[in-house]
Amino acid sequence: MQGRLSAWLVKHGLVHRSLGFDYQGIETLQIKTEDWHSIAVILYLYGYNYLRSQCAYDVAPGGLLASVYHLTRIEYGIDQPEEVCIKVFVPRKNPRIPSSFWVWKSADFQERESYDMLGISYNNHPRLKQKNEGWDSLRFSNWNAILLLSNEPIG
Repeated sequence: MQGRLSAWLVKHGLVHRSLGFDYQGIETLQIKTEDWHSIAVILYLYGYNYLRSQCAYDVAPGGLLASVYHLTRIEYGIDQPEEVCIKVFVPRKNPRIPSSFWVWKSADFQERESYDMLGISYNNHPRLKQKNEGWDSLRFSNWNAILLLSNEPIG
């Protein structure tokens, strides 16, 4: 089933894949890595002016990684703002995604955390570095692996 935003993207010739709706009825779309930056700008101009959250996860051991963006369309006087979930999948080897920092400033800390925990590099992010630099409470002292990858041994 195609949602409202998916239909709008199709109408304007913007490549994506509809992943249906989540349990709350929020439309979920998959965007190719190479299309993400331009579609992010278009979504902002279309009214998705708030990045509610960004997270990343390991899809499967040895498989893809995903960067997920929860966007909200905030307008004055609207009680139920429209939301959409965008997923961008990247290969485990050299995972790179265009940063959405220049579209939504709230992506700053969140993309840095995805970089820190899963090793996804966000191109053109102004402060992409390990947040936990010099702070080893999350890592074993002699362990340099990326924390949340499912194929990394623990200990």
